[in-house]
Amino acid sequence: MAEAKKTLLIEYYRSKIATPEKHKKVVKGLGFTRLNQIVEREDTPSVRGMVKAIPHLVRIVE
Repeated sequence: MAEAKKTLLIEYYRSKIATPEKHKKVVKGLGFTRLNQIVEREDTPSVRGMVKAIPHLVRIVE
């Protein structure tokens, strides 16, 4: 039986308008297309690192 993969619910709650280009690419890389969107991503070190790079724009939903 396959082990259930852990996931994160990530909310995009602040605009990326006045942020560096690198931050905008991270937001797009996480799959966000609009503000106040919530996406579900696999809990991996790479996804955690992306969230850690832009903590002022996204938050992890409990």
